[in-house]
Amino acid sequence: MEPLRVACIGMGWWSDVLADAIQRSKKLKIVACFTRSEDKRKAFAAKYGCTAAPSYEAILKDRSIEAIVNTTPNDAHLGTTRAAAEAGKHVFLDKPIANSVSQGRAIAEVCKKAGVVLALGYQRRRESHFRWIREQIDAGKFGKLVNAEANISRDRLGKIDLNSWRYTAAGMPGGVMLQIGIHYSDVLEYLLGPVKAVNGRFAQLVLPGDNPDVASMVLEHENGALSTLNASYASASEYYLMNIYGKEASAYYDLHQGLRVLKRGNKSASPVVCPENDTFVEELEEFAKAARGEGAPEMGGEAATRSLAVIRAGIVSAREGRRVEVAEILAKD
Repeated sequence: MEPLRVACIGMGWWSDVLADAIQRSKKLKIVACFTRSEDKRKAFAAKYGCTAAPSYEAILKDRSIEAIVNTTPNDAHLGTTRAAAEAGKHVFLDKPIANSVSQGRAIAEVCKKAGVVLALGYQRRRESHFRWIREQIDAGKFGKLVNAEANISRDRLGKIDLNSWRYTAAGMPGGVMLQIGIHYSDVLEYLLGPVKAVNGRFAQLVLPGDNPDVASMVLEHENGALSTLNASYASASEYYLMNIYGKEASAYYDLHQGLRVLKRGNKSASPVVCPENDTFVEELEEFAKAARGEGAPEMGGEAATRSLAVIRAGIVSAREGRRVEVAEILAKD
């Protein structure tokens, strides 16, 4: 089967991350690109051997282009995705789906109406250690799930561009929790099940600008389990932690020690060797297969909108100082 012919829009550092993954795959091929900066699109075209389109409209009119890989700013997701869907092109969209639930829902609806595939980039849930934990949970090895704790942190001191939409309250409302925390709120839902309600606290402690660089949320899952999620751009280094506690077994994952598991009755945790997997290639190839009529994306528009609602509940909770149910956000955000 011929590779899926895609155009990349919204040139920036993340567009290159996905483009690099596309080049590692044989299932997709970048044939065109567009961003408003002529210098950026020419540089991208030269790097990835594609055509620098003169406009987004030119890409939409090109019938040989089957899909769009969209890394535009959050507030441009609806307009750019709607245009792609109406032109009959499938869309791979980076998370979050939008800055509001209403826009996320609109994105999902325009793609469904047009009959095109919409896939969202949530690569963290695909990491082999989380897949292993999920397999054990599904097999009943953990028993009743009761609690979890997660941390996703990066050092951004002196590394941010205050002119970038990614670091402004308007472009990324909720700051660090919406930008990277959403990955681990998704993993927590993937492992413990849907979140019912959220209590959130957000702070700006180190970075300049107008957006939170530290955020914490307590998540109430529908099955009764409680989890905590901390996200930070203000800590000394990059760090990832995900501990899952069950009545019969617990799993401990962190960036430096990998995955360990402790079963009831044992006194120490045993290491679990999980091979590294290319999560970016996996999600992009899944998208390519879905675009060709084989299966559906693991994270589509409806799932991504609900994922966004969890973070939006945390934002409202932090602002208003109260417990917020996800259903409330889904109904009115």
